[in-house]
Formats: sequence, structure tokens, C-alpha cells
Amino acid sequence: MDRKIVTTNRKAFHDYNIIEKYVAGIVLTGTEIKSIRKNAINLKDSFCKIEDNEIFLYNCHISPYEQGNRHNHKPERVRKLLLNKKEILKMQAKVKQDSFTIVPLEVFLSHGFAKVEIGLAKGKKLHDKRDDIAKKDLKREMDRAAKIRY
Repeated sequence: MDRKIVTTNRKAFHDYNIIEKYVAGIVLTGTEIKSIRKNAINLKDSFCKIEDNEIFLYNCHISPYEQGNRHNHKPERVRKLLLNKKEILKMQAKVKQDSFTIVPLEVFLSHGFAKVEIGLAKGKKLHDKRDDIAKKDLKREMDRAAKIRY
């Protein structure tokens, strides 16, 4: 599969347990896709919201294109995501019932088109984050010990 990862939202994996993943297209202007191809995108504080059976991406910062002159875009405008209606309704039901959140996980280019991988996520508590950090440290120590022996 022709897939070039542009950026990932590392904070999402730290703050949330990802339950399901979906791949969505994104509606962009000409200068936005050029900026994305130059890796000038940030998903740090972004989130998705469902309004009128459509899903939108908020707080995603795409830097203005350098040669964009007056046709440049607003860096943090709201962008529409493209998903099947069934998928949107399924996600909407989970968000309402089980208090899930929809967060963007990564942006990638597939056959020249920008795609966003979004995840249905449940927020982690502080003790969950500490447990994850402890597990990562333990795994790192075990890998170091195994590397030294051989």
C-alpha cells in the first residue's frame, strides 16, 4: 500500500486508550495540501466533532504555504472529514452512549490524497498513564539487558 506518514499525534496515544480506528478523507484547499506535503501540519491539540451527521476536524494547525500569496488558507480553520454515513452514525452512537472521544491519530498521503486516521478513544486516568510509563520503562530495561548479554 502506498502510504507516506506525514505526522502522528503522539499526545493522543498518551492521553487516550484507542478502541477503534477509522481512515477518513479530508477536504482541503490547494495551499493546504502543498503545506501537508512539506510536513507543515500539527495535530497536537486537535479533536473531531460530529455535527448534523458530518464529522469535522478542529484545532488542526496547517502552516500557511510560503508561495501561497493572497490565496493562502487560515492555519486553524475547521476541516470536514469524509466518512461513510454508517461509520459516522456508529461513532455518534458510541460518543453519546459510552462517552467516547474522537481524536485524530495520524495524517498520511495515499496515492497523492491526504487521509486522516481517527480513533474512537476513551480518556486515561492519571494512574493508567503512570502504569503505561512504568511498563515502557520495564520493557526498555529488559531490552537493554538482553542487548548487553549478546
